[in-house]
Amino acid sequence: MVERYYVQYFTYTYERTGTLWEGRFNATLIDSETYALTCYRYIELNPVRAQNMAKHLRYYPWSSYRYNALGQVNTLITPHLLYSADSTTNEERQTAYRALFKAHIPESTLDSRRMATNKAWVLGNDYFKDSIEQQLNRQYFFKYDYPYK
Repeated sequence: MVERYYVQYFTYTYERTGTLWEGRFNATLIDSETYALTCYRYIELNPVRAQNMAKHLRYYPWSSYRYNALGQVNTLITPHLLYSADSTTNEERQTAYRALFKAHIPESTLDSRRMATNKAWVLGNDYFKDSIEQQLNRQYFFKYDYPYK
């Protein structure tokens, strides 16, 4: 009973439609060597692309951008090994991370990330996809129908 009232309250307050938990969880296995930082950028920029959520990443409180790019302390964040590998100092890492966000992400890249996530496709080059296929001993269609490289 309480949950029904909460959903009504939440839906009304935040001007939503549908159920509170509609949509399924989506996950994609990514080739971290090649795609991880691109995916970081894609995810971090979602609040900026969405209307009225944030004008810049530094203003969005639920992003790791302020930790990775600006050095804000956050004990909830564990840096990815790729983030730590490229530079020796925090300042160098933060500068490199900020530089990721200066370039425009092509619409085709955004579309490929969305498609891979929505269809639970592996995101990586053909070698990575082949190795996952062999490890799991299972053939996937993503290798053959995937329109973006």
